[in-house]
Amino acid sequence: MGKNRALTTVLAVSALTLTLMSCSSEKPSPDDAAAALAEGLSNADVSASSFTAGTPAQVNTELETLLAGMGPVRPAVTVAGIDEDAENDDAAAVRLAYAWDVNMDSAPDWSYESTAQLRRGEDDAWQVQWAPSVLFESLADGDHLVRTTSPGLRADILDRNGQPLMGSRPVLRIGINKPDIPEDRQAASATALAELAGLDPAGYAAQVAASGPEAFVEAIVQRQEADGPVTPEALAGIPGALSIPDSRVLAPTRTFARALLGTVGEATAELIEESEGRLSAGNQTGLSGLQQQYDEQLQGTPGVAVTLENTSGNNIVFSINSEDGTALQTTLDPRLQSLAEGILEDEPSASAIVAIQPSTGDVLTVANGPGSEGQQTALLGQYPPGSTFKIATSLALLRQGVTPDSSLSCPAELSVDGRKFNNAGSYPAAFVGEIPLRDAFAQSCNTAFINTRDTVPQDALASAAQDLGIGVSASMGVPAFFGSVPEEADGTAHAASMIGQGEVLVSPLALAVAAASVGKGERVTPLLVTPGPEAETAGAESGSSSAPASPSPSPAPTGAGDAGGAGAFTAAEGASLRDMMRGVVTDGGANMLVDVPGEPVLAKTGTAEFGSETPPRTHAWVVAVQGDLAVAVFVAEGELGSTSGGPLMKAFLDGAAGQP
Repeated sequence: MGKNRALTTVLAVSALTLTLMSCSSEKPSPDDAAAALAEGLSNADVSASSFTAGTPAQVNTELETLLAGMGPVRPAVTVAGIDEDAENDDAAAVRLAYAWDVNMDSAPDWSYESTAQLRRGEDDAWQVQWAPSVLFESLADGDHLVRTTSPGLRADILDRNGQPLMGSRPVLRIGINKPDIPEDRQAASATALAELAGLDPAGYAAQVAASGPEAFVEAIVQRQEADGPVTPEALAGIPGALSIPDSRVLAPTRTFARALLGTVGEATAELIEESEGRLSAGNQTGLSGLQQQYDEQLQGTPGVAVTLENTSGNNIVFSINSEDGTALQTTLDPRLQSLAEGILEDEPSASAIVAIQPSTGDVLTVANGPGSEGQQTALLGQYPPGSTFKIATSLALLRQGVTPDSSLSCPAELSVDGRKFNNAGSYPAAFVGEIPLRDAFAQSCNTAFINTRDTVPQDALASAAQDLGIGVSASMGVPAFFGSVPEEADGTAHAASMIGQGEVLVSPLALAVAAASVGKGERVTPLLVTPGPEAETAGAESGSSSAPASPSPSPAPTGAGDAGGAGAFTAAEGASLRDMMRGVVTDGGANMLVDVPGEPVLAKTGTAEFGSETPPRTHAWVVAVQGDLAVAVFVAEGELGSTSGGPLMKAFLDGAAGQP
């Protein structure tokens, strides 16, 4: 009995041992190797795979070459199935499913399968039999994939009436066509063309010399309709010079709203990299201004092609058609914009004119003078407003119970904590002493307003400014500086704030908004761009530069510190400020505007000191309201607001009314 039990135990142990030996001798399936290959192809790094020939590093190098032309685009690869060889258990084929997002819109658009052969190695580990066809069935040695983009038709930037401000215009590409001229004459022709076009002769000649023998080396792009420096007659006298008709996205003139609208040109290497595949070399794209800010909307959806290329040529294996861009609607009035730019063209320092329609908040003019040197002075400049800020100070006084007829003390000089404050040298002696607020405002008595500093706390001054739109951000479609008024200031800082000095800063836009708010009788929210698909129809709704029959305020964004709500500015306060601003024209420093045709002009002049020189340098300001038009004029290196800004304002208002 005991012997039988022992024999049974031995037999059981033997059977278990044979079973374990049988299990341990089973060969691994190709599943893990297939999954590792798919993951590696998705990451363009197959280091986790083993290959029948070559190392993972060598395969990675080849894979990098195959994908170099695809830019940042990589496929998502999964295992679609594994087909094992019924006659050879050391061989299998893995079917790989590829999904590419070649137009980079976060959705796969190019899908296919390829096959990779697997072989079991001597250690029973599965190895990949690598070939370029694993990436794409048609790929062979020496081939590679190339992704290119082609933009759709670029959309226009529109004015407030829906007409193109900036769109495709005919141009001439002028340069040296090297095949048309012997090599020993190329330098002379390049030099002659550069001198004609106003370029650096040595630089352009070097560019021509460095280009290939079949190259056309562009020197200048010139509008066909313009009288450019390169005439057909002059070009005919330069061997090898060639003029090629083409088109470019351009504004009506070279300078028209350039800082705002921007330019379009060939994509730079930096922009191509930042686009994450949206742009390719040779694409036209926005380089500055609205053209760059809204490039994707204006350019639309680019077409994409994937090409299999080799020494024999190329073959498109996948493509997506482009979609045209969507027009960008602005509120600009082209007539007023051109008028403003013409008025500023002789001003040597930075300067700007901003015009707003109070009834809608539409920004009609964003003009920068040549002295701004391409900078966006009108929207982004940060300058002390000087006496134009007395509009906000007067509003704060009205809220403390002061009326336009209340008496203020206007001494010739005032000292605050040891700092002396004076009136302008041209201040009329007849208005020194006790004078009503309306006269202090019309004559711009600095000392009278500073003397009210105990009546108007700094936070009340900041609040009044905000109710006029100064320091209140708005979603107007472009970057802008809306002004800054400190809510806390003591002593001389508070005194300076009362007359728009110290830490008070505005842009020409901010002062135009304040003037528009006075004109409307409530805080105005400015609007310059209406982005998105609705822009195509917005032009028909925005009207002309005159007041629409049924004006409706521009929608205000919400949120703390922005333009949400209409503020506390009342119609009665607006009426009092308009009355005092009219007095500046009839009895004060803006008397040059009294005869402007049309509705009565309301205005305020301002001079802001800056710098450490003696006497200090000054900014010149004028703001005006006439009917449904509010305007701010700024000159960075001016004299008084009345003498430097006043004539510019008169020229603008006269021109807006259609007067010469």
